[in-house]
Amino acid sequence: MQTIAPARYLRQIIFPGIGESGQAKLRAARVLVVGVGATGSVIASTLARAGVGYIKIADRDFVELHNLQRQLLFDEADAAARAPKAIAVAQKLARVNSAIQIEPCVTDVNAENIEALMADAALVLDGTDNFETRFLVNDACVKHNKAWIYGGAVASYGASMTIVPNASACLRCVFRHAPPPGALPTCDTAGVIAPIVNVIGSLVAAEALKFLVGQGERNRGLINIDLWENTFDAVAVERRADCPCCVKRQFDFLDDARADAAFLCGRNAVQIQPAQKHTLDLAQLAARLAPLGAVTQNEYLLHFARDDFELTIFPDARAIIQGTDDASVARSVYAKYVGM
Repeated sequence: MQTIAPARYLRQIIFPGIGESGQAKLRAARVLVVGVGATGSVIASTLARAGVGYIKIADRDFVELHNLQRQLLFDEADAAARAPKAIAVAQKLARVNSAIQIEPCVTDVNAENIEALMADAALVLDGTDNFETRFLVNDACVKHNKAWIYGGAVASYGASMTIVPNASACLRCVFRHAPPPGALPTCDTAGVIAPIVNVIGSLVAAEALKFLVGQGERNRGLINIDLWENTFDAVAVERRADCPCCVKRQFDFLDDARADAAFLCGRNAVQIQPAQKHTLDLAQLAARLAPLGAVTQNEYLLHFARDDFELTIFPDARAIIQGTDDASVARSVYAKYVGM
């Protein structure tokens, strides 16, 4: 890794809250960004430009045309290639800042891999689109005493919370249970405007900078913002004496066996993950599927369209089935074309 280039970070170094010592801390920092779609793109871009030395990005998804309205690191070529988001982000940010290390992980973040993914990170940042993964991150971070920053946005509003185990409330102090499917609006049911994504992503990134340099007044509660209604509320949050996670240390989401099906943020799609680990030969699978429908392939994934369904299949045998929100239907389609 190169030494700090004063010209690159000059405007940041002369800011009293960071200075040369803070810039050195950023260069030495290691962070994990879970999800690099809308808010995650803002977070990863901001931290890369700020000179955070090592950024690991984990995302299970690929770029689609509708992402471009709000996900600032992607372009039409990424959507046409159905590029994995983690790869596309890493490639873009490597051209922005070649002096840092960016590690892309094209993977579904789950109970089996979250602890390994975050093992070398000083801070975990939320760019996800669902509460199941956020509760999983919360469990893992509390268990290993690692700070993480929650951030979410939909429609014109969003929220953020900085969680430091043993020093603040955790996510389950605020939300005791994960909302059931369909209980909350999603980007597909309520829409989303890019400005709220940028605001929440920037808020998370600012909290990250403050944490990593050890300066500034960090968020001590839950911040709620609605840009359409011009409201900004900061709510104090106390640790719950009966919190199952940070008080009783029950890591329900981390200890649960991995589900084989996950719903993808109102996209009429289901992710299927086989219970047994397996590696697919995508070239062989492409040859088998080619007579049955339209097949395109790159080194990271295979896309297959047949009838009313589209399958995006990854080398780890994970697949995203578009065209249904019914897990049983998705499993059936997977079994038919990929095999169980």
